[in-house]
Order: sequence, then C-alpha cells, then structure tokens
Amino acid sequence: MNDHKNKIFMISDPHFYHENIIKYENRPFENAEQMTKTIIKNWNKVVQRDDEVFCLGDICFRNKEITTQIVQQLNGIKTLILGNHDRSRSVKWWKDVGFQEVSKYPIIVGEFYILSHEPIYLTEAMPYANIHGHIHHLKYEGKQHFNVSVECIDYTPINFEDIKREIIIRSL
Repeated sequence: MNDHKNKIFMISDPHFYHENIIKYENRPFENAEQMTKTIIKNWNKVVQRDDEVFCLGDICFRNKEITTQIVQQLNGIKTLILGNHDRSRSVKWWKDVGFQEVSKYPIIVGEFYILSHEPIYLTEAMPYANIHGHIHHLKYEGKQHFNVSVECIDYTPINFEDIKREIIIRSL
C-alpha cells in the first residue's frame, strides 16, 4: 500500500550545465557537471513520480537533446514558468523537452500565492504572497516574498507546505 500523498514542490534557477553561475553565485561545486548531477540527485531524493513541481525559471542553457535528457531524469509532474534565460525558446520547445505545462507569465496558486520568476512588487495592503526566483542568494525585503532560487533552498526543491508555513510565521 502506498501512503504517499502527492506533494507540491518549488525550485528556481538551477542553471543546469551553466559553468559561469558557479563563480557568479559562489556555488559550492567544482564544475557544472558536478552541480547538475547534485541538483538532479537532490531533486529526486525529495520529489516522487506523481508529485507536482513548479520550476520558476532559468533551467538550462544547453541544446534540446541535453535539456531533454536532464528534464526526463527529474521526478514529478513539472510546470515551468519561463525565466529570463528561458524566454528565447518557445513554449512548445519547453513542452517538447518534458515540461507538462509552461507559462510565459506568473501563475496564481490557491488564490493567494503568486508564482513568478522575478520578484513582483507587493505592498502590505495586497492580499498575496510572491514565491519567486531570479535574485539567487539575495533576499527580497518583505514578509510577502519567498525566494526559491537553489542557493536559498540548499539546491533541493522545497515543499510548498514548508513555504506556506514560513510565510505565515513571517506575517505574525
């Protein structure tokens, strides 16, 4: 009997096979190959086949064949919100490599959580929280933002329930 309840995970900015991101963001990897393999391993350690994963952009800088090989290795039902480095390729291209859904625009989940690549400006009068990536290790000031760039989440997809709990704690 399988007691696994399907979960939702978030991750942004893996930059698979992007050599320069290691020095730009001071990532703890020897090279892009090690970084890519580590993120794939971490991903599959927490995400099961039927879990849902929202990738908030900047996936891979390689050709279609290599990108497909990477995405096919990743567990879960994957939705991509295009990041600034993904937008040069079409929605169809990203679906062809293995994403079930692809959005050019932010997505609202649960009528409260705005998922986007770049942080979205929110005031405290706005009844939303923004889960985003793009700014890597930096933290966006404000209780309504949660950065899921890999540098902030130990290079491992983070459970949506944990994000929601953290946002509630920050708002108290």
